[in-house]
Amino acid sequence: MKNCCKSWIFALITVVTACVLFSGSVSAKGTFSAGEEAYIDVSAASLWTTPGDLREVDEPAVSNPADLWTWTESMSLDEKLWLVGELQTQALYGSKVTILEEEPDWVKVAADGQPTPKNELGYPAWMPKDQLADNQRFNHTDKEPFALVTEPTTWLYTNKKLDSKFKELSYNTRLPVINEKEEAVLVATPSDGNKWLPASDISVYAAEDDIPAPDGSDLVETGKQFLGLPYLWAGTSGFGFDCSGFTHTVYDSHGITIPRDSSVQATHGEAVDRDNLQKGDLLFFAYDEGEGSVHHVGMYAGDGSMIHSPNSSSTVEIIEDWENSAYEIEFAGARRYIE
Repeated sequence: MKNCCKSWIFALITVVTACVLFSGSVSAKGTFSAGEEAYIDVSAASLWTTPGDLREVDEPAVSNPADLWTWTESMSLDEKLWLVGELQTQALYGSKVTILEEEPDWVKVAADGQPTPKNELGYPAWMPKDQLADNQRFNHTDKEPFALVTEPTTWLYTNKKLDSKFKELSYNTRLPVINEKEEAVLVATPSDGNKWLPASDISVYAAEDDIPAPDGSDLVETGKQFLGLPYLWAGTSGFGFDCSGFTHTVYDSHGITIPRDSSVQATHGEAVDRDNLQKGDLLFFAYDEGEGSVHHVGMYAGDGSMIHSPNSSSTVEIIEDWENSAYEIEFAGARRYIE
């Protein structure tokens, strides 16, 4: 009788485990460990300098699901300015992170694909465990073709007819492709099984190397999609950018990985004289009339203009003549990341 019960229990556990793995399982609190890889399970996870140091207004940003529009649109200017130094960066839905440290409800992670001298694994900062997924099935889809979101934001749907919304996604989000139809593409998600994306809002690539190499005009046109989008300190998404999050994301969406922060972007690539600027070149600005530390970056947009995400009181904008603007006195050099 005991052996029979054990067999029945074992069979039940096996079935339940298989169902959980197939549908996608979120790692429970306390189960992450240093060195483990996990995946962002919200539209964009905001990564913090210290764990748990939040305000009531930040609740939409740290919940799962996250409501990023409610968060950004409900903050006053002073509340946005408070984020300076409190936030480090953002990581998009489905992107990989490596666990560095953990606390009961928070983990310190390194965000993959965001180069920084701070950690060779990626940009390090803290985030709530509830916004992470640990799904073995999703982990094994990294060799599959992927869908890259090419609109500022788009919706993930639960059905092929695209009439049942599931989650709003940011530009540059990448998800493994399971099946392609004319109007919709089936993709895997970190914790909720397969969902559908509008074919019109994405590009599908077999691998990262298949993303077409951009020219400067391509980069500028991508940046123009976000004109009028409010600035968000540490933002790297279609819900809000900071200055270097803007340039990093524009380049990254075209298959070119550059450093995450402006101060580091200013030391990589090829130095360019200001009289030889081309579209897509990055312009850097520093304290002490250009002689101090770099604090801002914009993208040269041609004909003397610059596109950038300026500060917490502004939106992504084009300055028609940057050399006759308040920025000129702080010019600290330019860099080129494309041929």
